[in-house]
Amino acid sequence: MEQLKHECGVALIRLLKPLEYYEQKYGTKRYGLNKLYLMMEKQHNRGQEGAGIACVKMDAPVGTEYMFRERAEGKDAITEIFKRIDGDFVGQLYMGHLRYSTTGRHGLQYVHPFLRRNNWRAKNLCLCGNFNMTNIDDVFRLLTSQGQSPRVYGDAYITLELMGHRLDREVERIYACAKENGLEGKDITDYIEDNVEMANVLKTTMLHFDGGYVMCGLTGSGESFAVRDPWGIRPAFYYVDDEVVVLASERPVIQTCFDLKADVICELLPGQSIIVRKNGKCCLQQILPQRQNLACSFERIYFSRGSDRDIYQERKRLGEQVTKDIMGAIGGDVGHTVFSYIPNTAEVAFYGMTDGFRRAGHEVRIEKVVWKDIKLRTFIAEDNERNDLAAHVYDITYGCLKPYEDNLVIIDDSIVRGTTLRESIFKMLDRLHPKKIVMVSSAPQIRYPDYYGIDMSKLEELCAFRAAVALIRERGWMQLIADVYRASKNSLRKTTGDQFENHVRTIYAPFSVEEINRKIAEMLRPEGMHTPVELVFQSIEGLHRACPCHAGDWYFTGHYPTPGGIRLVNQAFVDYVDNVLKLELK
Repeated sequence: MEQLKHECGVALIRLLKPLEYYEQKYGTKRYGLNKLYLMMEKQHNRGQEGAGIACVKMDAPVGTEYMFRERAEGKDAITEIFKRIDGDFVGQLYMGHLRYSTTGRHGLQYVHPFLRRNNWRAKNLCLCGNFNMTNIDDVFRLLTSQGQSPRVYGDAYITLELMGHRLDREVERIYACAKENGLEGKDITDYIEDNVEMANVLKTTMLHFDGGYVMCGLTGSGESFAVRDPWGIRPAFYYVDDEVVVLASERPVIQTCFDLKADVICELLPGQSIIVRKNGKCCLQQILPQRQNLACSFERIYFSRGSDRDIYQERKRLGEQVTKDIMGAIGGDVGHTVFSYIPNTAEVAFYGMTDGFRRAGHEVRIEKVVWKDIKLRTFIAEDNERNDLAAHVYDITYGCLKPYEDNLVIIDDSIVRGTTLRESIFKMLDRLHPKKIVMVSSAPQIRYPDYYGIDMSKLEELCAFRAAVALIRERGWMQLIADVYRASKNSLRKTTGDQFENHVRTIYAPFSVEEINRKIAEMLRPEGMHTPVELVFQSIEGLHRACPCHAGDWYFTGHYPTPGGIRLVNQAFVDYVDNVLKLELK
């Protein structure tokens, strides 16, 4: 319901045959470029603030351009880019990126891919990624301690500069080998381009980063690669045959664009990289040791395309697993209950929910009660504008239930801020005069921000956190806030090698899920509303049963997989107290 700026999308294509091959077989040398366009459009859901593409032409004559890049801002950026490019933008290597800002920074200079130029083709580096680095301060200090002066303070630029620095060192290593072998002039250049080991570059770069990422890159000499974080937080899928190597953020994108079965598409493992050499040889290399597999569960609930075979079934299970709690909320009166959902991402969970009731022997009454009326993007509005815009995003179907007799069950994929519920949904549903509204979330309570690529960085924006603080206030436990504040502040003084603890979890410890549910319902209830409201959330256990291969649940449990995530959530609590509650703690 409440759209989030989130995980970006990446696409990578390496053509393994001469361009003439694709022209003869598919009728165009633009085969790779056309596929890139399709892959980006199929991932448009992952980023609408900007887009960029890059291309390397490996057979370009000396003195002509061989590495191309185009970027644009806005929701129509893909169309704008592909209208703009000309016949020169045809090569063997392609890379695309779709952007949502997770830092609040906007402008063309922040749109991927990023490009580092050099007269040596092997030293040119183009980089894009789906990532957020939590220890960018540490990496910045590393660069400056080496004497570098990054032009922009941002994780993408700093990643580019660090990796570019390591690429320079790799090229210089091979240069020394070439000289030892008695090579001179252009023979040295050819030797370098034939012997660059991108695995060396990645191993000496990525060990410095803490965060969730899928990083993709091209070099001017024809190397291409993608690497995934060692916890598997961000997703990446690839396919290889004798014509192409392809990678994307989502499996069905590759399936659709290349007409493939799901079983032939592989998932890049945590800490693993897929590397394609200049000569077209493709290999998988373990860049960092695989940590505990903590792939993001929010991918399965919300972000990824529901057309994926496994995700579709998982979202149905999420809906089915809340039927028991719904039955309790409506007092078992299925005959006087209308079932519906918040469009559009909750539709699959809705199918699972209603299937669950049918399997239990009940006939269910289904209506499309809520409509996505107009495409207002409340998530890109300023905080003080968001509430007003949210009131106009949805509309309702009048006359779809019996006033004062029928319960209304509405399922959504998640409840994050609660802004749209309070400012729009509940007000409209109250006009239908149901006997009771049961608002269902197929995800558990979102209690903690994300720091690995999703725009949820402020604790006070999360309705579950606000509810817990409200309960603490009511019970006169403000000393608990003070204790967590001091513990969080002390933890920020720790160094990288120390043990980190998420002290914010203590805020929730005194309360049951049901207590917080009731307080959220009370706080989201708009003034003047008459209909009783009850909230039903997915359980943590239910989440893991439905999505067994995606154990990353820090949004719900506070169990961040990296020290950087823990440090940032403690910092978020300190910022919350300093900015909101400081007068109460004096």
